[in-house]
Amino acid sequence: MKITNVQATVLKTMSIFVQVYTDEGVVGIGECSPMNSAVIANFVNTALKPLVIGENPLEIDKLWNKMTFRTYKLGVQGIQQEAIAGIDIALWDILGKVAGLPIHTLLGGCYRDKVMMYASIGGGADMTVIQMVNRVENYLNQGFKAIKIRMDWGAMRQDFDVKKDYEMFKAVKELIGDDIPLSFDANNGYSVSTAISQGRRFEQLGIYHYEEPVAQYDYAGIAKVADALDVPVSAGEHEYTRWQFRDLIEQAKVDIIQPDVVKCGGISEMVKIAVLGSVYNKHFVPHQTQPTIGTAANLHICCAMPNANRPQEFTGRNPQLDDLFIEPLIFDDGYIHVPQKPGLGLEIDEEKMKAFAL
Repeated sequence: MKITNVQATVLKTMSIFVQVYTDEGVVGIGECSPMNSAVIANFVNTALKPLVIGENPLEIDKLWNKMTFRTYKLGVQGIQQEAIAGIDIALWDILGKVAGLPIHTLLGGCYRDKVMMYASIGGGADMTVIQMVNRVENYLNQGFKAIKIRMDWGAMRQDFDVKKDYEMFKAVKELIGDDIPLSFDANNGYSVSTAISQGRRFEQLGIYHYEEPVAQYDYAGIAKVADALDVPVSAGEHEYTRWQFRDLIEQAKVDIIQPDVVKCGGISEMVKIAVLGSVYNKHFVPHQTQPTIGTAANLHICCAMPNANRPQEFTGRNPQLDDLFIEPLIFDDGYIHVPQKPGLGLEIDEEKMKAFAL
């Protein structure tokens, strides 16, 4: 079997779907991070495609290394690994289809056939407290049984509105009560001292996990926050390889690691990161904001990892994207059922995707 073509397509939602074609008619699908969609799609179609055409799609690790190290000087963070992710996921989809097995079986087995998802609700920085409460209530009505509110501050707006953040968390907690886990994502928006004092206030209210409290590059600062608090501190969406996660674990001392399969080089690298995390006894709660292919790839990995037993991130169903699949993922009563068909378990409607292309 040989790869005959690779095509990255930017959709109207700015999502990037990747298709890898073979000479035996088996087609794999993958997804890249939507950050800078046009640039990433061009990287796939111009820098990576020539490296894999004519290669055996079943030699996934070999191709991952070829794509990574032949383009290494173009950057091992961001665009390079996000582009590789799309092809790598598609190669695993091909392997599963050829073997007649779902990806989670290829990874060693399925520990859970459905996964609880937490509603990842962003935009808090620009919302009022009541607006966030209303959004959370909407997600509860959809059946979610775990919630995370995200502020979207970023390291450039440090300690911008700490009081409102607290009032927002408190109001949401009063709405959902103690039986539904509530997490808080500062999106790198606090100084170390503020992150600690705010974290202690959140602990008094009952917080499930505390995500990226300080700047993503401040490993020493993250470690100080993690050491000072009892709540599990998480980070990882800004890291892209197992070597960076080694440093995040050893230097930043996070309790929860959060790689993103459509950012960190795909399934191949994410599995290595998951195993690394298990060596250090860390919780595995990947970052994931893409509700179709990205979420499916994430589910296959999480259900194959015995330590991935916390609720996983989900931004909610997107009917426009769901409509592109013959059988979309099933979200029911707070859970997504893990696909059981070969490969990812998703099949794209080619004509609908072409019509939805940007």
